[in-house]
Amino acid sequence: MFSWGSASRAHPGWPARVGPLRVAAGAVTLRPVKMRDAGDWSRLRIRNRDLLIPWEPTGDGNWVARHQRSNWAPMYSILRSEAKRGVVLPFVIEVDGRYIGQLTIGNLQRGAVRSAWIGYWVDQEWTGMGIATAAVALGVDHAFGPVGLHRLEATVQPANGASRAVLTKVGFRHEGVLMRYMDVNGRWRDHDLFALTTEEIMSSAVDTLVQSGRAQFR
Repeated sequence: MFSWGSASRAHPGWPARVGPLRVAAGAVTLRPVKMRDAGDWSRLRIRNRDLLIPWEPTGDGNWVARHQRSNWAPMYSILRSEAKRGVVLPFVIEVDGRYIGQLTIGNLQRGAVRSAWIGYWVDQEWTGMGIATAAVALGVDHAFGPVGLHRLEATVQPANGASRAVLTKVGFRHEGVLMRYMDVNGRWRDHDLFALTTEEIMSSAVDTLVQSGRAQFR
């Protein structure tokens, strides 16, 4: 049964388990990051170095060194603290209970803005199966539902066709180009800005995928 899971009254949307939403590869679910994710996080991040490094912000030091499992504990501590404060919502993407990527809703702003950004990555062995699209749809509905946001943004390099396709399928529209927006792989890169507001969702992002035949509730 499709469920939004539980959500704190003080910090809507965290912790929560979102889904499942079924695609051909299996049942896609979002669940909170855990301390026990260290091994899976390290293994997948190192294995997907060549896939991820062209698109992710430049970090300090060697990629493999940065993604040793010993680095997960301090990162998890920060994510958990910020999640409790309602600043970020860090999720693991699972397929049939297997960790295959992450989705994060970050920089949550309340008040008159009520916006955030959304980002995601999926293990290379699971790309092209509709998993990222399903995960983003779940994230959108969670953000616009229990979390109470009005707008979501995503930034994508022009050459990242796969990520652009994910956003378009869920309903995001292109708003413009952010020139030299982010330091990625040692260079300042232009990014396309995509956005979505609650008024642009007829019923839900999940319903849109289901009605298009890209996903099923069960």
